[in-house]
Amino acid sequence: MNLSVIFICMGAAFLLGLALGPVVIPLMRKLKARQTERDDGPQSHLKKQGTPTIGGLIFLLPIIAVSVVFAIVKNEPGLIVPAACMFGFGLIGFLDDFLKIKKRSKDGLFPWQKMLALLLVAGGTAVWLYFKGGDNITVLRFDMFAWHAELDIKWFFIPYAVFVLLATTNSVNLTDGLDGLCSGISVIVFAMISCVAFTLEASADMQLFGFISAGALLAFLVYNYNPARIFMGDTGSLALGGGIAVMTLIMRRPFLLIIGGLIFIIEALSDIIQVGVFKASGRKKRVFKMAPIHHHFELSGWSEKKVVWSFWGFTLALCIFTYFSTCFKG
Repeated sequence: MNLSVIFICMGAAFLLGLALGPVVIPLMRKLKARQTERDDGPQSHLKKQGTPTIGGLIFLLPIIAVSVVFAIVKNEPGLIVPAACMFGFGLIGFLDDFLKIKKRSKDGLFPWQKMLALLLVAGGTAVWLYFKGGDNITVLRFDMFAWHAELDIKWFFIPYAVFVLLATTNSVNLTDGLDGLCSGISVIVFAMISCVAFTLEASADMQLFGFISAGALLAFLVYNYNPARIFMGDTGSLALGGGIAVMTLIMRRPFLLIIGGLIFIIEALSDIIQVGVFKASGRKKRVFKMAPIHHHFELSGWSEKKVVWSFWGFTLALCIFTYFSTCFKG
């Protein structure tokens, strides 16, 4: 993919995102789409009560628009797949956010409704990739400098892809708890995946899509960085998880997500461990002061900005390692 094309598309997504901010934020205020904070959470979060949400539209719409327009103009249909995946998961998140607003409650879709909808989108994406994603889509590649291995999982690709999509969307959703945390981490991960695709001269669509996503997210960070003027909501976090997951599946390199996106896994595991120990001990013990783990650091005395910058730095270091270990064979 030509670098000038990448910069133009990334810039277009960034400018569209910037332009949408002054439209979406007042609109969400008018619709009373506001954040509801947990009473048992960090006290510093209570001041966030009432901040507009569903801000994921600020980056999701530019990502879809730029991807679709480029796919049509340049006849690159491969861009439609990740864009459609993000739209599907984002739509579920939007419905969940909308119902929370309508009910004036923390609860939107019923858990079974949300999981069924996520499963349908994940299943549809997995089946499409299996039959239309290319002859080698089932061959997973593992690279670590001089070490290289391949594993053809054949038909097992479908349940594998469903698991990756569901696990990633829920993990990214759990990571969205501090101003700029999830959006900043996602910028780094999207950019890393596209850098790998560019260096290895892999899928031109993946070279472009990650940078389009990173550009739109950088625009969102203008409005989402502390103190946030808007939150992404499930509309944004579920879409981001779907986008990152589907790029990893198309690239056929699990380490891009396992290592580069390790912070998402840590966030999810901290929540699972906390709930498991709490229930197993008869509601008497907790491993963390609060889960997911970013709240544990807050309650340990870290400022919100310190947690966010530390998690960004951790992710950047892992993504740099992932890039070099994948692209350079030693």
